[in-house]
Amino acid sequence: MIASLLRRQNNLFLNCQGYHRFRSHLRNFSAILNMSQAALDNVPVVDIDKEGRFKYVLIKVYAKELEDGSEPSKLVVRGNVDAQWHADIYEQFTDMLKALKLDAECLGGGRIEHHPDVKKLKVYGYSQGYGKADHAETKRLLRTKYSDYEIEISDEGY
Repeated sequence: MIASLLRRQNNLFLNCQGYHRFRSHLRNFSAILNMSQAALDNVPVVDIDKEGRFKYVLIKVYAKELEDGSEPSKLVVRGNVDAQWHADIYEQFTDMLKALKLDAECLGGGRIEHHPDVKKLKVYGYSQGYGKADHAETKRLLRTKYSDYEIEISDEGY
């Protein structure tokens, strides 16, 4: 009988150790997911050049899948005057995301004219490689950074 009680006590102890190991792994997993979400939260929504006419891309950025199967994401706009192709902008951005362990998908592109002297942005055109971005969505995102600007969108032009 004493031997039986000792075995039960030993099994209970091992089960408790297993439980604590499981909880420790769960905390580590949660920390990784939180880091992924924090990385996503720290990606600026808009990063475009301060002035000029340039290509831009609309990108969906993804964090790691959560336990419930959802995949946190956000839309961002990137554009710069130095890019010869829309793919140059997208590739530069995705290279940066690799360090943050985030993924991305290009949803299309176009052009932006940025006139800070008159606080005006014009969004138009398309990307031959990625297709036309949703300019209305791009305008909504630009508004988060340029709330005091006039923002015009058009399906005209290349």
